[in-house]
Amino acid sequence: MNERERARRPGGRSARVGAQVHQAVTDLINERGYGNFTVGDVAARAGVADSSIYRRWGSLEALLSDVALTRLNAQSPMPDTGSLAGDLRTYAAQVAREITGPDGLALLRLAFALSGTGEQGVQARDAIRGERTRQLQSMLDRARERGEDAPDAFEVLDHIMAPMYIRVLFGMGLTPDYVDGLVDRVL
Repeated sequence: MNERERARRPGGRSARVGAQVHQAVTDLINERGYGNFTVGDVAARAGVADSSIYRRWGSLEALLSDVALTRLNAQSPMPDTGSLAGDLRTYAAQVAREITGPDGLALLRLAFALSGTGEQGVQARDAIRGERTRQLQSMLDRARERGEDAPDAFEVLDHIMAPMYIRVLFGMGLTPDYVDGLVDRVL
């Protein structure tokens, strides 16, 4: 195995450093809020050199986008229960757990704040929204293939996801009944 192959193997040093940096970003957002830390702060918290972060991500905005997208992909797998109603209920419940969990509010604030940070931030925000839409679209396409009448992805975003995000951002609770009610209204 050559040096490049060793550096890219899953679970190696590169993966550990990435996980440490991601956790440092999440911790700093939780503690200080978006915009109140630098790459140097992230590096110090993660125990890596600033240059390692710049070499891998290029900028703080790119790092923040990567953190948000990685969490989005890891925490919200697309369910396949055999029905659109079951899939939407399961997915909405997963997202509710994700955004009310220990790092959920920080990641919501991060995604929201990225759009105000210039072109890179807008690209990061669009990438996050695009990934969420892609995930939803795959679930909705699967429902259509089963012959079910499915809303479009933006209806799900507008009528299920957005109300949950707003409630969490404003410190209002999410109950299972509330989340199920959002799904019922879309269906």
